[in-house]
Amino acid sequence: MCISRFAQPRHRCLSCALPLVHPHPLCQLCLRNPPPLTLCLAATSYEWPWVDLISRFKFQHQAGWDRPLATLMLSAPGADDALDAAHWILPIPLSKQRLAERGYNQAWLLARQLDAGKADAHLLLRTRDTLSQRTLPRTERLANLVGAFAVDPLRASVLRNKNVVLIDDVMTTGASLNTAARVLLQAGAAQVSALVLARTEAAVES
Repeated sequence: MCISRFAQPRHRCLSCALPLVHPHPLCQLCLRNPPPLTLCLAATSYEWPWVDLISRFKFQHQAGWDRPLATLMLSAPGADDALDAAHWILPIPLSKQRLAERGYNQAWLLARQLDAGKADAHLLLRTRDTLSQRTLPRTERLANLVGAFAVDPLRASVLRNKNVVLIDDVMTTGASLNTAARVLLQAGAAQVSALVLARTEAAVES
């Protein structure tokens, strides 16, 4: 009921998941500056009622939302195909400090629900704590994430020529996803896509 009423599919840019009103597959920004993500899919917009549910899931220790929210992610057009084509499904990792504060990584819980056999919480690592991305403008978000991700050096070979899908709960500017994608591509991944639960809508192209 909630998905059919509040998460109707929208036409979105295939590279950054921003909603589009024109029929083209990509927004003008992604055409001018292609991101490292081959594909980026979002299940819904970051708006009511999902804002409240994601907050409960993420900040109020209500980890039981992982299954219904993962089901919502599967409703994103193209999600099943992207997950089927993936060799690895990797959550955006949290720093040790944030993981200790929160008690769990919500992106990992979602990834495990999407496909436990392909999900891995230790292949992509968070190498340092960073400032909260929520309060930073785009340029500062990118600078904040320099050197924040790395591939486990003892397992980097398992990424070679493999397709990876990154998982996160909310995508704002895409700084975390794109930074992580570059790290994975540098480690030898063939391509990196992303599937997120919700996308903020800072811009809608006409």
